[in-house]
Formats: sequence, C-alpha cells, structure tokens
Amino acid sequence: MHKFPLRFFSLLLCLSASMHLMMATAKSTDETAVKKNIQTEKNKQSKNSKPSKEGKTTKDGKVANSEDRSKKHVKSPKNPREVRTTVLPRNRVVEPIPPRVSMGTALGLSKKSDELNLKSNASIVVDHQNQHVIFDKNSQIVLPIASITKLLTAMTVLDAKLPMDEELVINDEDAAIYNHSRLIKGTSLTRREALLLALMSSENRAAYTLGRNYPGGITAFMAALNRKAKEIGMKNSSFSDPTGLTSKNVATAEDLAIMIQVAYQYPLIKQFTTTPSHVKEIHHREQTFLNSNRLVRSGDMEILIQKTGYISEAGRCLVLMASINNKVFTMVFLDSIGSQSRFADAVRVKEWVESPEEYPALRQLTPVKPVIN
Repeated sequence: MHKFPLRFFSLLLCLSASMHLMMATAKSTDETAVKKNIQTEKNKQSKNSKPSKEGKTTKDGKVANSEDRSKKHVKSPKNPREVRTTVLPRNRVVEPIPPRVSMGTALGLSKKSDELNLKSNASIVVDHQNQHVIFDKNSQIVLPIASITKLLTAMTVLDAKLPMDEELVINDEDAAIYNHSRLIKGTSLTRREALLLALMSSENRAAYTLGRNYPGGITAFMAALNRKAKEIGMKNSSFSDPTGLTSKNVATAEDLAIMIQVAYQYPLIKQFTTTPSHVKEIHHREQTFLNSNRLVRSGDMEILIQKTGYISEAGRCLVLMASINNKVFTMVFLDSIGSQSRFADAVRVKEWVESPEEYPALRQLTPVKPVIN
C-alpha cells in the first residue's frame, strides 16, 4: 500500500525534471535566436549608416549630397597640365593662314588707279585699224596668263596641219593634268572637238591631249609653241605647258594684244571661241559644255574672238576683240579682282569708246604680220 505512492511520486519527479530540462533548452534556443535577430538588425543598421552614392550623414545629423561630398573630398592637382593640341611653342599665337593673292596684287599693281576705274591690275586697249594704244595700265609688267595660253596652243596645233578628224583618247597622262573634268579617262574625241572644248569651255584635258598627240609629244609641242610666240612678236613671254595651269606661263598685256590679233587670222579659232555651247556624249550620257565667257553667252557685246583664264597666281584674265560702232578694238584684262570684274571692265571700256569723249593715241603697236595658214 505504501510502495505505490512512492513509485508514483518518483515518476512525477522524473517527469517534472524532464519538463524543466526541456523548458530550459527551449529557453536557451529562443534566447540564441533572439540574439541572432538582434545582431542581424544591428548589422543592417550598420550597413545603412555607411555613406551611399547619393549622400551621407554628417555629425550634425544632416545628409550631405554627392556634390557637397565631391567638393569636400576631390582635390585639385598641384600642377595642372594643359593639353596641347599643336606642336607650336606654348606662348605662340596661331594666326589664320592669309588668302593666296595674285602676282599682280603681290607686286602692288592694285594700288595704281586709272581714269576708267578698272578692277584689272593690268590692261591695254588698242584700236585695231591703226594699232593705236588708247588705254594703258601696267601693260609692260610680266604676269601669269593662265588659260589665255590656249590661244597659242590652238595656233600651234593648226600650224602643224594635223588631221582634224583624227580620234584622240583621254589617257592617264591627260587625266593627271587636272582633277576635275568631265572628259574622264577613256573618252574619245576628234582633234577638232578637243580644240573646240579647249577654246570654248577652257577644257584643260582637251588642251593637254592636243599637245600630247603632237608629233614628238609634249616636249616637241612646247618647243613649237614658244617658237610661235617669238615669231609673232611676243618679246616678254614664256610657256611651260599647253593648258595655262602653271604660273610659269607668263606674258605682258601688250604681248597678249599682239597674240590675239594674230589668232584673229585663224577662222577656226574665231569660230570656236565664240561658240556659246556644245553637247557631247560621254559614256552614253550627253554632257553640255558652256562657253567660259558670259559676254558670249549673253550677247551683250559683238565679240569676234576671245579667251578667258584663271589660276590664283594670275587672277581673272580676259582677252578679246569686239566690234563697237563699226570699229574693232582689242582689249586685254589681266589679274582682275573678283569673278565678274573682268567682264564688267570690258563693258566699261565699251561704254567709254561709245561715248563722244576723245581717246587720243598714247602710242602705236608694231603692226601684226599676216599669218598664212
């Protein structure tokens, strides 16, 4: 009777001890979990308290933005270095490249005024009937003449009596003489057509291929051209190529007055220089070439023969013979300033000789010898 209660109480004690142990273990586990959670929260707060890309907390609790931070922490270099974009000395001022001026302007010819207020730096006007010089401005100065050269090129070709219907082909040598041309490599044209394009629209490749296809080639052609210049009385002239693209082709305005009067004796040169336009088919496509002289295209003057020229060293050039009041006048304009001023100078001279004013002879040119061709 007494053993049963003892066993029962012993069992209760054991159960009670077990429960206390389990509760203690659970409490310990809970405390550990709580501590871990607390530490995790502290870690999160610690990470959030670090400066971010947008800003950070200052000592007084304010958040500084990135701009303030950059001003505070970015240090300027002690020795700032300038990035050099040129190889010039540091203190040297780079000046703009001055525009290229013509030889006449470089010689100061533009400073000389004249009674007609021409824009050309050198000029001469001759009464063709009696060879009286009625206007003279720097006509004895040797200057580059550009494509006026092509008149001599044409005379040299015609003097050789070469077949005008012979086919010529633009090759590499012709194409290399001038970059911008519609007469592309492989273009075929007759000698007559090449002469027309050289004189009318001042085609440089056409002029060069005329010289290249001369008997003996370009060297023989230039020798013949320079002989021709001397034969007709051009005393102060020299030529290095048939196109006029080089500034080595030089003459005086007086020499050119003689030259154009000789060229006037060649009917084909008169015809070709006064042709307003020409249409040529190149690689199955029609190309229209215009006369380089706007006075010919407009018909403002009765022009009998003419030629234009331009390179930067020569300025704008023009030679012509025109009929005014039933009288023929030879006009030469060299180194004109402005793209249209040479034509305006020709019109100004025309109006001057049309006026009732007297134009006394200043001197007389040597009469031009007749040419047999």
